[in-house]
Amino acid sequence: MVHQGLKLLAFAAVLHLAGCATPRVDDGPPPAPREFRAAWVASVANIDWPSKPGLPVATQKEEIVRIVERAHRLGLNALIVQVRPAADALYASALEPWSEYLTGTQGVAPDPYYDPLALWIAEAHRRGIELHAWFNPYRAKHRTGKSALAATHLANTSPELVKSYGEYLWMDPGEPEAARRTLEVIADVVRRYDVDGVHIDDYFYPYPETAPGGGDIEFPDEPAFVGYRLTGGTLAREDWRRDNVNQLVERINATVHREKSWVRFGVSPFGIGKPERRPAGVVGFSQYDKLYADVELWLARGWMDYLAPQLYWAIDSPGQSFGVLLDYWTAANTAGRHMWPGFFTSRIDATEKSWTVDEIANQIATVRSRNVPGQIHFSMAALMENRKGIGDRLAQANATPALVPATPWLDNTPPMPPDMRVRAAPGDAESILLENASPAPERSWLLAIWMRHGAAWTFRVVPATDREFRIAVRSNGAPLEAIVVSAVSRLGIESTRVSVPLLQPR
Repeated sequence: MVHQGLKLLAFAAVLHLAGCATPRVDDGPPPAPREFRAAWVASVANIDWPSKPGLPVATQKEEIVRIVERAHRLGLNALIVQVRPAADALYASALEPWSEYLTGTQGVAPDPYYDPLALWIAEAHRRGIELHAWFNPYRAKHRTGKSALAATHLANTSPELVKSYGEYLWMDPGEPEAARRTLEVIADVVRRYDVDGVHIDDYFYPYPETAPGGGDIEFPDEPAFVGYRLTGGTLAREDWRRDNVNQLVERINATVHREKSWVRFGVSPFGIGKPERRPAGVVGFSQYDKLYADVELWLARGWMDYLAPQLYWAIDSPGQSFGVLLDYWTAANTAGRHMWPGFFTSRIDATEKSWTVDEIANQIATVRSRNVPGQIHFSMAALMENRKGIGDRLAQANATPALVPATPWLDNTPPMPPDMRVRAAPGDAESILLENASPAPERSWLLAIWMRHGAAWTFRVVPATDREFRIAVRSNGAPLEAIVVSAVSRLGIESTRVSVPLLQPR
């Protein structure tokens, strides 16, 4: 008891024996930093996770923990994990078979059994990282697939919905039952798992295959198109294809929000817009004409919560300048949705065409200079390997934690302010403990914590489920003079900020 009393007096002396009540108005903390900092974790072809098919379950789990912990150390606040690469599942599903990229054989569950998606969510959330489930809406078999299709795979249960195209199998976007399956799969995941987002990539109609004599091979959707015309449809084939994809995107958006209002829906398309709308000098592939993806329409109508265009070109690329494309999509965002561009970070590799680390660092600086609060890196492999030091540079760029930008159009209700208290840290005269005495969080997801040592504020983000945090009583020689905390909802809405009374002298 004597030692504890001396500790309290010592800490009070650090605080100039005056304590610290509510900070002065001109001494309050700055706004919380806001930026979506994420990486894609691809399961197709075992790009990121699992590193090989058929790994022991213990190894699969260890890889999940390593990836999430690495993301946390790099200052990321979200992971986008591919859970449906090819009408299969890297989670427990009654609708589609287990993926061969997990167990080595499609339809075979992990043994001993576990649910990978549940583990991804648990590991991410306990570090305050969002987990977005990434679905491929139409692909039914990737060219790298080696396992025989399971009896429960869509190509076996409903072969009329699946077409062979090049080295792939593809769910026909013109078949209403194919779209219905994708919607059922997404709704099932949102309903059963505590995901923060649903994410689809750039694969709608497949990228064109080239015929031996040149030109594109036509996607074999003649039966679906004939059926559409026989029921009174009047659209030309290209417009009909775009309408099929338009309907799917709009329905995914509605489905996700109907199941859980706080789950965001994101789309990551090819990074070049419609030919007739491109800035002067921009050239390249037309997803509007080849993938039948009318991304500008989706964005204008607000059929997503965030757009993540894949800006996979260098800043000085003459026909696809990173900055020019970023400005294009920013200007197209008339509905005011989130704009979080994708970076080709894995282009840093061991080849002669490798990008430098400075290229990605400069792209991040470009995005921030335009007040575009987002970065998504493809993919975690480059960051796990720290290729040419890219992980070190990213950690420096993200040294100050950030909250994900708020999504007020889904729900602008703030959580209740937190109930926070401080007490002495037993056996540690250099720290105090900040205790979270709030009831079990209902609307709260994170706590935003500001600490002022002398005149300098520092910022920290922690899960709202955590109950205790250690804070230094001095930083760079300056005493701790204020702690301010707010609760943050799943949609990034901040509560009223609470000034936490510090220890008083006795």
